[in-house]
Amino acid sequence: MGRPSDYNLEISALICTRISQGESLRKICSSKGMPALVTVWHWLSKFPDFEKQYARAREEQADLFAGEIIELADEAMSATDNVQAQAYRLRVDARKWVASKLKPKSYGERVDATIMGKIEIAQIQRVVVDETAKKSD
Repeated sequence: MGRPSDYNLEISALICTRISQGESLRKICSSKGMPALVTVWHWLSKFPDFEKQYARAREEQADLFAGEIIELADEAMSATDNVQAQAYRLRVDARKWVASKLKPKSYGERVDATIMGKIEIAQIQRVVVDETAKKSD
């Protein structure tokens, strides 16, 4: 039997469950009985309910990664050498980056772009410089 290509509520729910548990969509789609990656992308654009379910699963995945960051940092305290410590750092950094992209309001960099006070617009005058006058100076 080939890969499923028709939208299926059971398969879409399973995909979202596995994503929320930390698996990548690429890994899920390479599993036996799962649709191809391009099929899932098609489902996301065609089925709004699946798109919402998928977005929620990604947010849950970000929360999972945030929890793993703490665990990894605690485990890193037992690193016996620099190579092991660097491996922990890489794992933490990867999860931080992914969590910040999946759920930027919670885990992304906070940028405060608030403008306070009254803004006054001044008139800007265009000044034309006579290039010949400049050369004679």
